[in-house]
Amino acid sequence: MAHPKPGFGEMNPAQLMRLIGTPDAPAIVDVCIPEDVADAPFRIPTSVAADHRNLTDLVAILQGRSVVVVCQRGRKLSHGTAAAFRTAGIAAEVLSGGMLGWLETDYPRIPIDRLPTGSRWVTRHRPKIDRIACPWLIRRFVDPDAAFLYVPPNEVLAVAEKFDAIPFDIPDGAFTHHGQHCTFDHMLAHFALKTPALTKMADVIRAADTGRHQDAPQAGGLLALSVGLSRMYKDDQAQLQAALPLYDALYRWARDGQDETHAWDTEVAR
Repeated sequence: MAHPKPGFGEMNPAQLMRLIGTPDAPAIVDVCIPEDVADAPFRIPTSVAADHRNLTDLVAILQGRSVVVVCQRGRKLSHGTAAAFRTAGIAAEVLSGGMLGWLETDYPRIPIDRLPTGSRWVTRHRPKIDRIACPWLIRRFVDPDAAFLYVPPNEVLAVAEKFDAIPFDIPDGAFTHHGQHCTFDHMLAHFALKTPALTKMADVIRAADTGRHQDAPQAGGLLALSVGLSRMYKDDQAQLQAALPLYDALYRWARDGQDETHAWDTEVAR
């Protein structure tokens, strides 16, 4: 659909969606009041709820970051909150049309009752594919501040209980494999994160993670790079940080670059 040109200090849904999922995404602050949330119980991916009357804690957290503010219609609450952020030295814009404008698009919206109850996750140590892809998905589309714990397989559920963490990619975990689908698929479905790019990424990740490389030509390459990273890093957190750009690149390929090919042109090379 066509999006209206945003006004001063605004960005439209298409502009925001181009940023979500990338390392350059702004912090998204949702100041919808409870009555409006009851009418539309969704959140834009990565957004955090805030009370427009009490922004002190957020101002401290958001220093040095760009911000997009969302209210129901993109009017007084958004513009007032964005102005308050700007007086505190934070670069802030408003989502034109607000949450109602976002809901008119086919962009993903996460049902509020499916949002995680905490920011700590736990899984098996020595990750390869799913246990890197899932943290990438959570940080880029659900909770940018999520922390991930890697522990021995037989300790995952106990650590989850003692440290109030969400277990994933393990049998009996909150998120795991189902049939032919891997944990990344499960998370996409649970958080209602359906976009063409994420669906294509899931095809590649699933094929690499389950050994069905015939399902996606890129799967063998993803496996090779993942195994290589696991050999380069003994520390799982260091491996996670090194691997996140790999999935950033895979996302940009899936979103923007699938049609591009490369071949040796003898005429150009001369």
